[in-house]
Amino acid sequence: MMWETLKKKLWQWRGVLITVPSVTLIVIILRLTGLLQSWELTAFDRFILLRPQEPIDHRIIIVEIREEDIRQQKQWPISDRILARLLNNIKQQQPRGIGLDIYRDLPVPPGEQELAKVFKSTPNLIGIQKAFKSNDSSVIDPPRLLKERQQVGANDLPLDGDGKIRRGLLYLYLENDEIIESMDLKLALLYLKAEGITEQPATTNPNYLQLGRGVFPKFANNDGGYINAKAGSYQILLNYRGRIDRFAKVSLTDVLENKIPANLMRDKLVLIGSTGESLKDLLYTPYTSGVFSAPERMPGVVIHANLISQIISTALDNRPGIESWSEFWECLWIFSWSILGATWNWQQRQKNIPFITGVVIPGSILIAVSFAAFIVGWWIPVVPTLLALNGSAIAINQFVARSASQMKKTLGRYLTDEVVANLIESPSGLKLGGERRKVTILVSDIRGFSSISERLPPEQVVTLLNFYLEAMTDVINHHKGTINEFMGDGILVMFGAPISREDDSQRAIACAVAMQLAMQQVNQKNRQMNLPVLEMGIGINTGEVIAGNIGSQKRAQYTVIGSHVNLAARIESYTVGGQILISENSAQDANLDLRIDGKLEIEPKGIKSPITVFDIGGIGGEYQLFLPKYEDSMVTLNQELPVEYVILQGKQADGTILIGALVGLSENGGLLRTTEALELLSNLKVRLLLGELLLEEANIYAKVVKKSADDQHNFLIRFTTLPPKVIALFHSL
Repeated sequence: MMWETLKKKLWQWRGVLITVPSVTLIVIILRLTGLLQSWELTAFDRFILLRPQEPIDHRIIIVEIREEDIRQQKQWPISDRILARLLNNIKQQQPRGIGLDIYRDLPVPPGEQELAKVFKSTPNLIGIQKAFKSNDSSVIDPPRLLKERQQVGANDLPLDGDGKIRRGLLYLYLENDEIIESMDLKLALLYLKAEGITEQPATTNPNYLQLGRGVFPKFANNDGGYINAKAGSYQILLNYRGRIDRFAKVSLTDVLENKIPANLMRDKLVLIGSTGESLKDLLYTPYTSGVFSAPERMPGVVIHANLISQIISTALDNRPGIESWSEFWECLWIFSWSILGATWNWQQRQKNIPFITGVVIPGSILIAVSFAAFIVGWWIPVVPTLLALNGSAIAINQFVARSASQMKKTLGRYLTDEVVANLIESPSGLKLGGERRKVTILVSDIRGFSSISERLPPEQVVTLLNFYLEAMTDVINHHKGTINEFMGDGILVMFGAPISREDDSQRAIACAVAMQLAMQQVNQKNRQMNLPVLEMGIGINTGEVIAGNIGSQKRAQYTVIGSHVNLAARIESYTVGGQILISENSAQDANLDLRIDGKLEIEPKGIKSPITVFDIGGIGGEYQLFLPKYEDSMVTLNQELPVEYVILQGKQADGTILIGALVGLSENGGLLRTTEALELLSNLKVRLLLGELLLEEANIYAKVVKKSADDQHNFLIRFTTLPPKVIALFHSL
């Protein structure tokens, strides 16, 4: 009764189940191609303009060079003598740092000696250089004297495709492997040094910079709304404070004539730069708006002031930067709103509610949520999510209209209107093949086959795989198992479908033992053919599934579907080579003399609570099949083997490189010493740190099987893949 109700629900929601994954996939593909990037960046700009105005940052003072100042001095660039007088007047106010955002690679007479004297006597003065060339600009050298005193930073700013500045640079990586700091970071560090804050690697990621409480994650090429952006050097997303009115400012003339308050610049950062139109240092930013007014450009010195303010505010005030989700969470976010758009409109399909309502209300909620997240420092996708939301709504309405029209047109010739209406909302008239039954599922997989296949030519891989599958097929057929599918090097076998027998679980366990015993003949032939030795893991589970013909009218397959099928695959993933793990359900259902070599408690993905699995070494009764017991004695190494390793999540590494050492070796495993607390049954990718063995083909794959009772830092690992070079090395040891 419950299953019939569930089937009816699935049929009633068929439009959502079809629409959501389809629309989500299309939107994600569109996003990955970069077609939505310009719209997403425009949404970013809108959010910058709409968010609440931030207070003025009085820690930064801009000495702006306006058109009036240029007319007053009657020349540009100003002479070295005038610049020396300007810097001396600023020095008298005792600022923490002075940023000279003016290129000064060549002297401007008169006063070269006077300026040189100021450069030598001002340790907190930072000059600029242009480190990277572009299509319309070239590299510009810094002042020679400041370069010699390491008082130079780069003032380069990354341009987006639309010519706007949305990112800033902290460090620049040059072609000669030289790393230089940006002017903005140098000045911020001068200010923070007085607060007792210096550069240090972040505890969360040593590749990130941390200053005080603030961590500055590196910009990646797909962060936020970007797709394959140029992410070279150390970039961060620029969290603007605002236009020039968010900073204290004075004119060049007022400073030269000492018309500013005596302590205006004390313990502050002073930036000297041009704001005049004729000096051409005006750039497009998110504050540029060309919709209802002429495009507004921001002086470069103001952009640098924003980045300096961001660094200082993050370190001292815990002001958030602009962060983005990982691609997985962004895709999940898009998927969730696609579900909402489809569900909302599917529920309203019989209520005659205007279509526009099903778009405007969820869309408004989405924009409000995204804007609220942006205010607190999170840039989450807006345009692709809106597209998924609206696309699902449109698709649902089209699906409803098309399905109803086709169904009524086709069936109306044979059935009454009442029957047709009932058929549209119920699967009873179009019932597909499938029934509920108890089945034992066996899943096998070769350990480390991907690594092996990478080292062999394709022809040898096919030969290796075909001989293995042929041997396993003979064993499975002998035990009356049904091979449901070959999954590369894996096999899915059913016992109990399509024909159900009382001893299904017993034959499944016996088959697994026989398969492991057959691996001896497989490997014997592999050695004769100079092919790698293979090891196989097997997982078994018993439970109720849906078995039947699944597919379309043109192509169908007899298969089993259900959580117990997935659980069998999950159990198999915990095995090491030569091991058989069965669930408690299978052990109870077999009700036979089993040789149990061990018992484990695992927490498979998708399972609510931990389950117990048994390590099977043999089966008695009429089968009398037993695996040989191996004494895997551990040899303590005279000299530890240093290694680096990462923990694998599924087939992917989590990215964190950890350090350890192999302190013992056995025929099939080793003893790993590490300060990390490793979880049992976790998978590792290990590399030996030994000269020529630092090669990709020297990767070792292993599984953590036990924690040492003598030393909490030692873990017994079981090798799943050993390259030939490593095997030779281990045998020599």
